[in-house]
Amino acid sequence: MSTTTAHAEIASFTPYPIKHLPINIQLGEESLIVEWDHGHQSEYHYLWLRDNCHCSECIASLTREQVFEICDVPLTIKPIEAYISDDNRIIIQWDFEQHLSQYHPGWLLSHCYSESALNDKKLDSKVWDKERIQGELPNTQYKKVLENDDELLSWLKDLRDYGLALVTQVDTQTNTLVKVANRISFIRETNFGTIFNVQAKADANSTAYTNLRLPLHTDLPTRELQPGLQFLHCLINDATGGESIFVDGFKIAEHMREHYPEDFASLSAIPMSFYNKDKETDYRFRGTAIVTDSNGKIVEVRLANFLRGPIDVPSHQTMALYKAYRRFISLTRETKFQHFQRLNQGDLIVFDNRRVLHARNAFDLKAGRRHLQGCYIDRDELLSRIRVLERNRL
Repeated sequence: MSTTTAHAEIASFTPYPIKHLPINIQLGEESLIVEWDHGHQSEYHYLWLRDNCHCSECIASLTREQVFEICDVPLTIKPIEAYISDDNRIIIQWDFEQHLSQYHPGWLLSHCYSESALNDKKLDSKVWDKERIQGELPNTQYKKVLENDDELLSWLKDLRDYGLALVTQVDTQTNTLVKVANRISFIRETNFGTIFNVQAKADANSTAYTNLRLPLHTDLPTRELQPGLQFLHCLINDATGGESIFVDGFKIAEHMREHYPEDFASLSAIPMSFYNKDKETDYRFRGTAIVTDSNGKIVEVRLANFLRGPIDVPSHQTMALYKAYRRFISLTRETKFQHFQRLNQGDLIVFDNRRVLHARNAFDLKAGRRHLQGCYIDRDELLSRIRVLERNRL
């Protein structure tokens, strides 16, 4: 079957190769059991199957978005008939309006929601400490990222998994980082601009724009959605000092959950306020330092001491929050968790700002200049780009 035909059949822009075939189906009270030729068994509820019919009545052929709404069929909808066709599709004739659905085996198996299938689909971050990242820091070269989609995909997947990746031999003209960023997507603009210049200046509205030490933090915790990826491109660095420091916030959070569970619970449940104030703007957000999803997986870290507002929680939570917060900061200061990276001319470091905390040592400009450029791209754009690149390889 051609890719075009497969796309039309499953109402998607993503091809789903047929790797395994259904060999038997069983009709249950509420669901269909499918046995596959590699021994796996899938259960699909009738309501779920009707909800995911890909015929032209249920899916708009142009946008490939669903037009059918599940509330328009009975909750008790069942098949009148179900069978495997000669071309290995599962065909269902429904007992409501005699609607006919067919299911592509590649799509159906890829969307199996058995416990084992869901576990196989999980993307687990590769959490790191100093020792691991020094041996495994993902890196590539500037020209490869610009010219080779396979190299780009490999680098982006490493960036997704480790939350930190390096590009070397980057041209040092101003705004060159835009070329790399645009290989992923468009840049997110903030009150610091689309491209921000990290260099000491007299009218600084952030510690980043001085030569002072910058403590470990995530950028813009004052926003409802912290920027996902941060790019820092070194144009010149002749100054003494100024080394960048990176800590995997997920590693710290996991360490706390294992060794200091009460502190972990406090940081993931009790919110803090973050303020970003200057003459023209006043951004504020209230949220927890550690964010977990419905399964307890750590998905975000939000922390910047210099942007933290006063603790304003009920009195019975105040000391618990302070204790947990101090614990987290103390752990980030342990050298076993810290990765030092001096950014030299032509280096571009990219990191997940909702996971990796970054810092900078103070620097002395007597010996030369230090000029970095930065920008942000949301995490959604990274994941979208990976999916499209993977789709084009199928």
